[in-house]
Amino acid sequence: MDALVTYKEIFLQYLNKIRNVVNEKSAGTEPWQLIASTVVATLLLVWLYTFLFQPESLTSRFKKWFFRFIRKLPFIGTEIQKQMNKTMDDMASGLSFLQDKKRYIKTLPAKGLSQPEVLKMMKEYNAMGDVHWEDGKVSGTVYSGEEKLTNLLVKVYQEFAWSNPLHPDIFPGLRKMEAEVVRMACTLFHGGPNSCGTMTSGGTESILMACKAYRNLAYEKGIKYPEMLVPQSVHAAFDKAAHYFGMKIVHIPLTKSMQVDVKAMKRAISKNTAMLVCSAPQFPHGVMDPIEEVAKLAVKYDIPFHVDACLGGFLIVFMEKAGFPLKHPFDFQVEGVTSISADTHKYGYAPKGSSVILYRDTKYRHHQFFIAPDWQGGIYASPTIAGSRPGGLIAACWATLIHIGEDGYVEATWKIISTARYLESELRKIDNIFILGNPEVCVLALGSDTFDIYQLSNMLLTKGWNLNTLQFPPSIHICLTLLHTKPGVAEQLLNDIRECVKEIMKDPKAKTTGMGAIYGMAQTIPDRSMISEIAGGYLDCLYCTDVPSSANAQMNGSPSHH
Repeated sequence: MDALVTYKEIFLQYLNKIRNVVNEKSAGTEPWQLIASTVVATLLLVWLYTFLFQPESLTSRFKKWFFRFIRKLPFIGTEIQKQMNKTMDDMASGLSFLQDKKRYIKTLPAKGLSQPEVLKMMKEYNAMGDVHWEDGKVSGTVYSGEEKLTNLLVKVYQEFAWSNPLHPDIFPGLRKMEAEVVRMACTLFHGGPNSCGTMTSGGTESILMACKAYRNLAYEKGIKYPEMLVPQSVHAAFDKAAHYFGMKIVHIPLTKSMQVDVKAMKRAISKNTAMLVCSAPQFPHGVMDPIEEVAKLAVKYDIPFHVDACLGGFLIVFMEKAGFPLKHPFDFQVEGVTSISADTHKYGYAPKGSSVILYRDTKYRHHQFFIAPDWQGGIYASPTIAGSRPGGLIAACWATLIHIGEDGYVEATWKIISTARYLESELRKIDNIFILGNPEVCVLALGSDTFDIYQLSNMLLTKGWNLNTLQFPPSIHICLTLLHTKPGVAEQLLNDIRECVKEIMKDPKAKTTGMGAIYGMAQTIPDRSMISEIAGGYLDCLYCTDVPSSANAQMNGSPSHH
């Protein structure tokens, strides 16, 4: 105790000395000056804090400012814009869907067309383009296409074409269908009695809903600036969610096996972490993230953990029964997994526009809901983003699930995984290309250390193959569907790849052209806002209603980029 008293006296002595020094320095200062300087210093500190601690890093903001400044310089900025305009024109002229020479309908017909006339035009529109997905040469896109299933779905949609789950009292059968779809999905992913979820319009909305729920939960916990920790390979819908909901997204690097680095994820956890994310499998390379390891972090730090199974969810749940058990569990069997997104419109074979977001417990789903209790139109409550939703798609999804049944899904899974394993084993035998990571499900990504892999993509395109182009690192992938399990399709792909690689190796350093060249260039440009601008131009092209002969085609709702 005596020692504490001594230290206290020493501390007070130093405090008095400091006080005397400050008073002496301030002897000639008027009170208003002291108050003003204090206010200014406080404001400066607040500004400095808000400047340094923002969702976007200081480095990222500085880079954006720097490139904006460069583009405003008189000569350099003008030259950059010229090159951008040229790139946009080259891109627009090379888009196959803009090559149609027929006129566009820009106004309502003065007199409505008859049904036969409408159907005739519909056939013409449906016949547009050179790519025929029925041949099995397209990556992903159409996951079944089976004629009998299509006929069933048309009949089901016809029955529920005017239905809307916003009105469960008017369409009680539709409400029951949606509830049953969610419950069947919960059962498939080993959800307990408290598991729950909702249907959504697709994987992106399912992901958005999970992020919105965990953001609101974070706010409830007192987290002012929620962050999500995601693998670099995670779907871009998480970036969209961060943008929409004001969350900070932290991308965690991958290991050489293309899985998320669990140690890096652990280091990134902070007091602001609102959710952890893994993919099962991830879209670019088809690799399963180490879900069990990340789940341990979720349990240890009490953080919600979302598993994105949008792509392969309705494959991986049947793989064990199909004879291809996964190396590690991935769903609600894993303690710590609190939500799962899975697309019924992919390997669930339902029509486009349906997915499910599932939660371990209803307490998480409550944070997803939007409720406006004070609206003059009545109490407004909505489970997902949309208010009105197409009941026909919900009914068609329900019909697909119960029509195919467990036996049908197991058989389809066996076909797809068998084809994937066969292709993987044969592709690994081809010199000068390699498969990224160790894919376990339905996606195979190819790269090369010898030549520009985009050359292979271009050459396969000339043979009718429409594969996905990837970046960071440069690669291409094929997402296998039931169409690729048809006799001869896998063999033709292998033969075409062998022929293309052989041709490329005659001049492996040849310059890449076309869209492959654009992708290659895009990865080398440090100003990512330029890439965003080009991508925005592409989106404008989707709404173009001018024939290609127009040199300065205008996009609906968008001025010319010149």
